[in-house]
Amino acid sequence: MHPAEDNDKPSTTPEAEGIQDILHKVIIAHQQALALLQQTEAAYSRLVPHQLLSLMHAKSIIDVKLGDQVERKLTIMFADIRDFTSLSETMTPTENFNFINSYLSQMEPVISRHHGIIDKYIGDAIMALFEKSADDAVAGAIAMLERLNFYNAGRKRAGYKPIQIGIGLNTGMVMIGTVGGVNRMDSTVIGDAVNLTARLEEANKTYNTKLLISHNTLYDLNEPERYMLRFLDRFRVKGKSQPLSIYEVFNNDAEEIRQAKLKSLDRFERAVAYYHLKLIDRALPLFQQCIEIYPHDQPAQIYLERCYNYQATSHHAGTGELDLLATWQPTFQTGIATLDDAHQELLRLITQYATRIRNDQDFEFRDIYNFLNEYTSSQFPMEEALMREHHYPFLESHTREHRHFVQYLQALQTRMNAGDEDPRYIAYRTELLLLDWFSSHSIRADRHFARHLQSRLSDSS
Repeated sequence: MHPAEDNDKPSTTPEAEGIQDILHKVIIAHQQALALLQQTEAAYSRLVPHQLLSLMHAKSIIDVKLGDQVERKLTIMFADIRDFTSLSETMTPTENFNFINSYLSQMEPVISRHHGIIDKYIGDAIMALFEKSADDAVAGAIAMLERLNFYNAGRKRAGYKPIQIGIGLNTGMVMIGTVGGVNRMDSTVIGDAVNLTARLEEANKTYNTKLLISHNTLYDLNEPERYMLRFLDRFRVKGKSQPLSIYEVFNNDAEEIRQAKLKSLDRFERAVAYYHLKLIDRALPLFQQCIEIYPHDQPAQIYLERCYNYQATSHHAGTGELDLLATWQPTFQTGIATLDDAHQELLRLITQYATRIRNDQDFEFRDIYNFLNEYTSSQFPMEEALMREHHYPFLESHTREHRHFVQYLQALQTRMNAGDEDPRYIAYRTELLLLDWFSSHSIRADRHFARHLQSRLSDSS
């Protein structure tokens, strides 16, 4: 065979060409399958956010199993459109869906920018979770209300009525996990903190407010001075024995309204305290002054009506907590002797304090604050050292609560030492601080740590 003939032979055999064609098709099929998988995962991420999977220690949706659960401290948000039922009755089903989606599409990016995770949409309501800080949740809620103004401006230009929403925020320990059956499961968040948040959101309807937070969220804020807050009421959730303090955040009010509420802030908070102390003769003129400063102050109007009703019927729309003195319960036990002894002593002080307030006795502020200063300076470092020793995962949050309690206590002590405050008002605000602290920290957060400690000790034995 001549060399020229060798150059004329094909470079590949038909068999080789067939293999290359097959490999090419396999690569294309693999790329298409990968693209489909990526699209599918992206679609699932819109149903189950990656951030929620991360909270559950799952890398992707395929890692999630029925019954998975993890405990977290979160700030929970509920946001709901006011009078949605009557509004929806004027629209067709298609218009309803278009309206809901247009509204939710405005709120979702705002929540995401503030590190929030939308857990679920419940009709026109939003349930969102904030893991990083309570500040994210409050700032996010304020930003949502700002965005609502922008959205309503567009509705007005299109000839539609503006809408109003109410937002409730609460902070606490919850369980995040999956529930359901073999063929259908869903992620959910369970805990008292969730139920309380829903009730807070509903309370906006009573007070005609836009944003309410619990004392749990207030005490978890790193920068409470960033927000315009006023103590609004003592709030009792149905089925719960211990009330809690709730606060109005009014950053989103119009400028003149904000200034009016700031001007009447001290009067309003004093009047609320006097009402709960049943000192109606002191509360009533202060509420009247608040309304003179801002005639449309709905909470002040509600309290004024309560004052008139009390004068006419002796019915007091309060929690009655000053009349029902707390006693130590077996359920308060943590199992850690040093904690239980400190908690019992604190409860004894609270009971003694409530008795003095109820009987309008003189207040030994020096003795009370000396006890509390000694309590915080000895008890708190001991707890924190124990938590570090046993690697408590919520040490940072627990320590932050300690720090904020001390700050609020010192602020009250400074006002008391100034000598120009009504002792009964300072006594009442101190009482609220202690009641909220005992119910939320002593018998919740401390018991949570005690369970962790007992579990660690059990595992090591």
